[in-house]
Amino acid sequence: MNELKILGISGSLRAGSYNTALLRAAQKFTLPGVSVEIYDRLRDIPPYDMDLDTPHGRPVAAQDLRDKVNAADGLLIVTPEFNYSVPGVLKNAIDWASTDWTGAEGAPLLRKPVAIAGASPTNFGSVRAQLALRQVFVWTDSDVVVKPELIVFRAHERFDEAGNLTDETTIGRLQDLLSALAAKAKGE
Repeated sequence: MNELKILGISGSLRAGSYNTALLRAAQKFTLPGVSVEIYDRLRDIPPYDMDLDTPHGRPVAAQDLRDKVNAADGLLIVTPEFNYSVPGVLKNAIDWASTDWTGAEGAPLLRKPVAIAGASPTNFGSVRAQLALRQVFVWTDSDVVVKPELIVFRAHERFDEAGNLTDETTIGRLQDLLSALAAKAKGE
């Protein structure tokens, strides 16, 4: 079988984001036969506009995201929590990637295997944001990994100053999540 391609999307735009660092850790600690590409154009995606959401009217950045989601065997979404929910930039990207108003091209998130994780310096991590994402993915009919959950609380204790994941328990849970995502992507 060819290498599984996982597209990793961080819901944070912050340069020192623990969530983006968690995606880099996913690249580093991924399993044999699995590659993780980090999507880095989230800030380029304009606010969702249904009037532009057509195959010929869609903004370039939104189409690029859709193309990458279509090409991926699965998605790894990592998110911080803002105001007990998902950051607006991440929800906006999901809105652009979820639609098929014309019926001409298919909805990229339909039945797409998705794993959700998050990191935060707080004691509750990104529990509420992950719950909100799970609700969104019910509507898109995505195939969400239910277990294991990866909630990296007190993230500042699990990463070093250079942003490297150093906590062995978290590394193991990240690998378990990647394994579960890979199994869904293979149809197991």
